[in-house]
Amino acid sequence: MSRMNLCKYLLFSALFAVLMGLFSVAHVTAQGAAKAQSNSFEFVFLTDIHIRPDMNAPIGFQMAIDEVNRLNPDFVLTGGDLIFDALRGNQQRSDSLFTLYKNMSKGFNMPVYHCLGNHDLFAIYEESPEGENHPDYKYGMFERYLGETYYSFNYKGWHFIVLNSLDVTEDKRYKGFVHGEQLQWLKNDLKEVDNTTPVVVVTHIPFISTWKFVNGGSGTRTVENADEVFALFENYNLKLVLQGHIHWKEEGFVNDWFHFITGGSIAGNAWKGRRHNTREGFFYIKVNDAVLSWEYVDHGWEKKRLKLAE
Repeated sequence: MSRMNLCKYLLFSALFAVLMGLFSVAHVTAQGAAKAQSNSFEFVFLTDIHIRPDMNAPIGFQMAIDEVNRLNPDFVLTGGDLIFDALRGNQQRSDSLFTLYKNMSKGFNMPVYHCLGNHDLFAIYEESPEGENHPDYKYGMFERYLGETYYSFNYKGWHFIVLNSLDVTEDKRYKGFVHGEQLQWLKNDLKEVDNTTPVVVVTHIPFISTWKFVNGGSGTRTVENADEVFALFENYNLKLVLQGHIHWKEEGFVNDWFHFITGGSIAGNAWKGRRHNTREGFFYIKVNDAVLSWEYVDHGWEKKRLKLAE
């Protein structure tokens, strides 16, 4: 090949490479734009983390974070019991647990929406060294670190509502209950929502569950006034209720109206193994226009725990 022809060939090759590069960038940009404009999206429901500095819990939680980042959903919803625990007070330890959770949750590559669980309530038990006059009592510490205990947000035409399903009994224990002030807030929030808009609700204490019917025993493990909450959704397009607390995995469909999922747990039985024989994991949920689908993802903690135990 002559020097002139070689120069022409090299010039042509360079121009071709540049054009192909521009085409590839344009193609990727178009794909990203199409995804941004699409009504389809994905999110993760990840509950009962019970983070603590021991029991190798930070290793297990980091494994869950890494798996979520690998799946790369649009955002993360948590289902409460983020730490273990603040119920019995002790300011220093409770602060350290919330700090650990907040710092580790920064490892998610997408927004995280936090939900309050019973273990996140500060100093409500009788044995707590702190009393009701403490500024962090009950909801205060959660609010100081993570924000409001109930709120809503919109995403791609869907309305998401995160509720606080906890209150304190007269004998200093927790109970599943949505207090009156929050019910009024929820009523007002729904006034701004079109009744055709798909709605997702997040709660720590379940509104509905099969646990008792399968396992027996005392207590319902559900919210006392769940019927009052559901009554507010009567004329709305409630699509999905996401629940935590029981470390129990279940899915149901109520009267051709809404689905409910109780989301297992990240911690299992306090990081010692399965609880209720439910493997540790989280729900990966896909939305395709108005159609929901999901799968339970095992993030590998059980295998890792057994290996660490050896």
